[in-house]
Amino acid sequence: MKSPLLTLPGAVPAEGVDEGVAAHYGDLFREQRALADGAGFVDLSHRGVVTVTGEDRLGWLHLLLTQHVSELPVGEATEALVLSAHGHIEHALYLVDDGTTVWAHVEPGTAEALIAYLESMKFFYRVEVADRTGEFAVVHLPAGSIAEPPEGAVVRETAYGRDLFLPRADLESYAEKAGPAAGLLAYEALRVENHRPRLGFETDHRTIPHELGWIGTAVHLQKGCYRGQETVARVQNLGKPPRRLVFLHLDGSDVHLPPPGTEIRLADDGEDGRRIGVVTTSARHHELGPVALALVKRNVPVDARLVAGDTAAAQEVIVEP
Repeated sequence: MKSPLLTLPGAVPAEGVDEGVAAHYGDLFREQRALADGAGFVDLSHRGVVTVTGEDRLGWLHLLLTQHVSELPVGEATEALVLSAHGHIEHALYLVDDGTTVWAHVEPGTAEALIAYLESMKFFYRVEVADRTGEFAVVHLPAGSIAEPPEGAVVRETAYGRDLFLPRADLESYAEKAGPAAGLLAYEALRVENHRPRLGFETDHRTIPHELGWIGTAVHLQKGCYRGQETVARVQNLGKPPRRLVFLHLDGSDVHLPPPGTEIRLADDGEDGRRIGVVTTSARHHELGPVALALVKRNVPVDARLVAGDTAAAQEVIVEP
């Protein structure tokens, strides 16, 4: 769904899964600094919006999601996952309940599959699931923003800022008041800085929550009764995940960022060294320079010097080995 905000001055469209919104508006670092200072907004209107209504909504979702939501307070933001039977991550939901409806935004292109799964699990529960992407757009206000959300807007407030669910028809008029606009590249650079994983970027078909640090934030360990829970409990209590998420400081002398999928090797092994990981997201940060998130094998020493493609990289631990 193409955003009307692509008509704003300087807008350059994003590509790939983020197609439909602006990658930037002409000045990546200015946009990043504005967000870091609590100013402006980010157009996330390409993300899917799913709602669940009905008096059983919280108890029903509690049975399906990794998060404890049966008693979720009105207005309290949380995030949750849907796992496969083997504990692999299939969906990530960013939730808030407004007292009558659970609102969730999800990755672009994933709402249909998520809704199909939820519909298959309704049974006798009094719930209604709906795809509201065509009616509502997600807008992000950064942490520290003093901008007032429009009256009646559903707000999901976190430590990283506020996500607004706005009527899609109001997106342009809101942008006129909420500027300056910041593009998705600025938003992603701050996501990388904050070590926040993203479905489809830091995940593949075999990713489990422990690898990405999603235990605690998106997975509640004191609940069961959801698909994949056995794997979560077994790894938590008896083992270690095979991979771990790391933050990389990249050599700033390189002109090009190593793209997602770039192989990571131990620097001491030279060009013929074996692959020990892969870059998942790379970004240019306004203060830190070129940085990235990556998945590496759990047993890679935390002080090891790494190479991402041809780019030297120093790691910071996100998930303990």
